[in-house]
Amino acid sequence: MSAPAAPRPTLSTPSPATEPAATTTAATTATTTTTSRRRGLLDWRVRFAILSVIWGFSFLLIKVGTEAFAPFQVALGRVLFGALALLAVLLVRREPLPRGLRTWGHLTVAALLLNTAPFSLFAYAELSIPSSLAGICNATSPLWGMALSLVALSEDRPTRRRFAGLGLGFLGVLTVLGAWNGFSGVDAKGTAFALLASLCYPVGWIYVRRTLAGTPGSPVALTGGQLMVSTLQLALVSALFTSAPTSFPLWPTLSVVALGALGTGMALQMQYGLVTEVGPTTAQMVTYFIPVIATTAGVLVLGEQLHWNTPAGAAIVLAGAALTQTRAAARRPA
Repeated sequence: MSAPAAPRPTLSTPSPATEPAATTTAATTATTTTTSRRRGLLDWRVRFAILSVIWGFSFLLIKVGTEAFAPFQVALGRVLFGALALLAVLLVRREPLPRGLRTWGHLTVAALLLNTAPFSLFAYAELSIPSSLAGICNATSPLWGMALSLVALSEDRPTRRRFAGLGLGFLGVLTVLGAWNGFSGVDAKGTAFALLASLCYPVGWIYVRRTLAGTPGSPVALTGGQLMVSTLQLALVSALFTSAPTSFPLWPTLSVVALGALGTGMALQMQYGLVTEVGPTTAQMVTYFIPVIATTAGVLVLGEQLHWNTPAGAAIVLAGAALTQTRAAARRPA
């Protein structure tokens, strides 16, 4: 995603292994009932498609937003309206925000790694690179994550298939950038910012996995708190390094509002529902549709140029990312 990328949710993907151990039977029953109701309202495949489109269009919205606002201001609007959207959900559900100084301390670091830094970097990147290239760079997050997890997470063991996926993925990056032409026509600074933003996500995921796994509170409450902290961080940075906007043009303003309320708030809520209903493995497949939609939106809506190496390299990146996500089958006892 720039969306989290992914999705890349802001916090670690909720799963039975990371849910609080003190979940009551009543809460479990209520969750099951709510999930059943949601299933009846809208099929998960439809929600999956909507989520893919929302996150795919996020890069277009960033591009439009930077036409009128400074990158830090685009990032600030994104987390602000995302936080408001999730706080509205918490208000309807009557769920409290996380408690405890330790939890909020970890959320502060998580906000920096998963929101403040990558959202700002993507906005700065799109000052000089197409939104389609930013979307493709976002797809490298699983590759960075695989490389980092081999060092930071002892349970993630390297395999030949995953190493092959890592190598294939970065070959795809070189293809997108046209390495054989000496990277001509590619803004090195903007591309580096986008790749650095994509690196922030797995660093943040590893941090969250080590510090916040099992923390009491729903994923929505934790993410809402995290976005609130990110809003404060970006408000401070924007006040120090940018000037207040003198006007609020319609389309850039609507783009920032949609980027936050839909691309950060509603999208995360939808992803949590998908994880609950169909599991994290299926839900994370949205990652592979984001660059396709981002490229299509950039070409058709913004008129960005598309060369053959861009879709070809993107396909190679996605194939490599898919290989890095494979796990060896568990051995059966003899």
